[in-house]
Amino acid sequence: MSLLTSLIQASTRFQQAMEQPASRTDKAESNAPEAQPLPQSEGDDRFTPSQRDENAASLKTRKLPLSQYKQTVAQDLSYVRETLRHKLAEYNLHPATAINVSRNDDGSLQLNGKMPEPIREKMQQDLAQNKNFSEALGRLSINEPTLHFMDNALKLSSAYGVQNSLLDSLVSENQQFNGLNDLIHRYDSLRRTAEPTQTISARQPYAFSLNARA
Repeated sequence: MSLLTSLIQASTRFQQAMEQPASRTDKAESNAPEAQPLPQSEGDDRFTPSQRDENAASLKTRKLPLSQYKQTVAQDLSYVRETLRHKLAEYNLHPATAINVSRNDDGSLQLNGKMPEPIREKMQQDLAQNKNFSEALGRLSINEPTLHFMDNALKLSSAYGVQNSLLDSLVSENQQFNGLNDLIHRYDSLRRTAEPTQTISARQPYAFSLNARA
């Protein structure tokens, strides 16, 4: 065998030896299972389930037509206020006289104010016989406390980012069921549930004040 032939054969064997490890590596890589993506941990989510619930509750409360509710209540407020002012003028009392109108436990109207007792009794009788006044005062005794609660809760939520769980429970996901009367009914039901041992007469009665000083 010539020297050239021996060199060629040695070179061929060396090349084959070098190719075999690479071939085994390729086969190993081709048979290796594909890497599976790591499961996403709960910490990777920017919004946890509780945060999403809070955002949904915040969204439905922000959709409340509070200005519309206020307009409805404002009509009764204006009527009651003007009626009382006219009564002060009718009985020649000072227009800044402080008076307070409420209802007794039996539903009868009660008027209090700094005036002679005969005039107070007569004015109270006039107001009690005024059907429109009695109905407006009755609506206010229900509507105004609920509206006051919602207004304060929304203001606090807007200012400090604090959700009010009671307000969230009052508001329906369906805005069609968020009329003022719907919210008032739910608010009254929740209040009664939260105060099972407290009688209606023991609760703070509603009173409308005119010319009252803080």
